[in-house]
Amino acid sequence: MTSHQDVDVTIIGGGVTGAAVARELSRYELTTCLLEKEEDICSGTSKANSAIVHAGHDAAPGSWKARFNVEGNRMMDQLSKDLDFDFDRNGSLILCFDKEELPALNALYEKGQKNGVPKLAIITGDEARAMEPNLSEKVVAALYAPTGGIVCPFGLTIALAENACDNGVEFRFQTSVETIEKTEDGYLLNTSAGPVRSRYVVNAAGVHSDVFHNMVSEHKIHITARKGEYLLLDKEAGHHVSRTIFQLPGKYGKGILVTPTIHGNLLVGPTATDIDDKECTATTAEGLADVMEKAAISVRDVPFRQVITSFSGLRAHEDSDDFIIGEPEDAPGFFDAAGIESPGLTSAPAIGVYMAELIAGKAGAKKKADFKPTRKGFVHANKLSLEERAELIKKNPAYGTIICRCEEISEGEIIDAIHRTLGAVSLDGIKRRVRAGMGRCQAGFCTPRTMEILARETGKTMEEICKNAPESRMLTGRKQGVVR
Repeated sequence: MTSHQDVDVTIIGGGVTGAAVARELSRYELTTCLLEKEEDICSGTSKANSAIVHAGHDAAPGSWKARFNVEGNRMMDQLSKDLDFDFDRNGSLILCFDKEELPALNALYEKGQKNGVPKLAIITGDEARAMEPNLSEKVVAALYAPTGGIVCPFGLTIALAENACDNGVEFRFQTSVETIEKTEDGYLLNTSAGPVRSRYVVNAAGVHSDVFHNMVSEHKIHITARKGEYLLLDKEAGHHVSRTIFQLPGKYGKGILVTPTIHGNLLVGPTATDIDDKECTATTAEGLADVMEKAAISVRDVPFRQVITSFSGLRAHEDSDDFIIGEPEDAPGFFDAAGIESPGLTSAPAIGVYMAELIAGKAGAKKKADFKPTRKGFVHANKLSLEERAELIKKNPAYGTIICRCEEISEGEIIDAIHRTLGAVSLDGIKRRVRAGMGRCQAGFCTPRTMEILARETGKTMEEICKNAPESRMLTGRKQGVVR
């Protein structure tokens, strides 16, 4: 994109919502670009969350959250087939620990009915333990939601973005939006990489979306960064539960979930702490201790000795406690997708459809005749049969060289991650695409070899290879004659 180039639509933010809007806009005859301040897709809120496809019983009936949650949940099966990412409708249980709280459980059931969530059922504690033997003996009842599911947040976001790019959306990384000004025919976005003129703007900037909204509208919104801390356990612990286990909000607080992940690990968390620093994703001893203590209320004998990493993510909580969707009255052509907290991951595909239809309708844009609705995902050699793997290695021997032993990721898969659409440019980019470094040793063994492959395939030196952002170099240089 050249300086001052006109585009029809500019999307701010490369998380799951921005990627979903980009993919849906790519169906139309519109010039669309997406601006992301980091070096890759899925580098903010979307990379650090519970990875849950929520059933839709929690949101207030009539809210944007309720509408888009249920719609997004319904879309996920077909979307996972079209875009070739992992998704499992494993179901969820919301646990009640006290008979006095049964009315609250019934209220959650009624809310789910109003929201149109199918197949909900209230079951007894014994019925819940028959489904999940490791549940606490204190469980007296549960709300069973069979349409709940789990997904890989990286897999979903990258799939949406790749398909959008293949259909003509331009992605511009390391590009921060600094100011936005109204013009006669749209908006001027002044960015760290030069100005962009756009007829329409989609504000999908996560915890920073209030900043951009407030630049163009007198109707101010306020986003609080709500930090959630998590523990990730080894795959040996992955079968401790088979469904996503929630706690009914009550005298134990908002509760902690315990869930298998789509890749076979066990995930426990999150906390909920409002913070001022919208970039702070540090974990704390207190927060992680709270996660362990509260998880034990739901599930017995969680094997916390098998924790392989901890992390935290920031949710964009808007004061109204709902998503902010659409145009402010005084800023036509500026479309908010702001305050996208839970159930944002589930809702994103439906928000994408809604937003694209709004913008295409306003622009009078027709659908493309050559839109490509499908995308082929990554080759995962360890999921192939021995015969299929042998054939793959015969065609390309790089698939026979294992780089990440924990996750059994081959050199061929890492090369694919680098060279495909919107390919990885950092170690985290490779990790998010093919899981090299995601396993038990947390990249302790495979990092040097992965760096060598990344340097070779991109033409960079080893000193230029970064963990993620450009300043996160893994090596700081070599000193001649120094032996350590």
